[in-house]
Amino acid sequence: MKTTTPASSSDPVVRVRDLHKSYGAFEAVAGISFDIRPGETFALLGPNGAGKSTVIEILEGYRDRTSGEVSVLGTDPQHGGLDWKARLGIVLQSTGESGNVTVAEQLAHFASLYPNPRRVAEVITAVGLEDKAKTRISRLSGGQRRRVDVALGIIGRPELLFLDEPTTGFDPEARHQFWDLVRSLKAEGTTILLTTHYLDEAAQLGDRAGVITGGRLIDIGAINEIGGAEARVPLVRWRDAGGEPHEIRTDQPGRVVAELVAAGGTAGGAEPAELEVIRPSLEDVYLGLVRENRAETIAAASAGSASAFASDDSTEVLA
Repeated sequence: MKTTTPASSSDPVVRVRDLHKSYGAFEAVAGISFDIRPGETFALLGPNGAGKSTVIEILEGYRDRTSGEVSVLGTDPQHGGLDWKARLGIVLQSTGESGNVTVAEQLAHFASLYPNPRRVAEVITAVGLEDKAKTRISRLSGGQRRRVDVALGIIGRPELLFLDEPTTGFDPEARHQFWDLVRSLKAEGTTILLTTHYLDEAAQLGDRAGVITGGRLIDIGAINEIGGAEARVPLVRWRDAGGEPHEIRTDQPGRVVAELVAAGGTAGGAEPAELEVIRPSLEDVYLGLVRENRAETIAAASAGSASAFASDDSTEVLA
């Protein structure tokens, strides 16, 4: 059966429609739909247990779906063959690469499996392992092994790269170096699906983001638009002359500060004590979305329980 369909440069690299995955009575993914466009970096965000890993494993062809439509590079992942898999790069959360071969030997082996691989030396340099090229993987630190994972994911020059928590174990300098690598891959036209618990990483690298919780996609959009305009209104905080804390949400924080000083209520017109102008980050917006969804879920469950109780009670009275 032919599973690959002709694709144009404008077709989504990933297309998901009404995706469901159930394990008995438990629904891990509950009707998710989204596209990933050619050349973009799409961040899939959500708390542990939200369904992110299940979605990714379905897209990678490692897990079958219960229902819905999925296309990755024009192919249904449930029927993707070796040629299709060669077009993917996958960096899992943990691969356990700890053999007795060297970094260079492992990369050379993986490179031999692809039709148009990157040069081994180029990849080793890109992930910052020049000094460890001849070191056995079993002797590397956890962070260095993570760099090997990334190297193995990009050696085949993938059209679509899955990055699942890619910088776990990286120190701050290594993370920034990795970000530069991702940007260079993007510049070459690589489409990237990123999952990360580092929201600054998603903000730095992502073009768009989708937020999953409870198996449902609760928001999707451009990185600087996710959560809507209200979630991004700046917060002005200060203490008055008596030490009392105050805060105001406003889209004109400069005007608020100027009015505070002009009012002379802060030690004769001085700058307010402990003045802060806080512009919500992606992390702030994300946490707000997750908390709001959790509160709505609890409220709905409580309302359902109350309704069921009332129904049972009414039945008893009528009986």
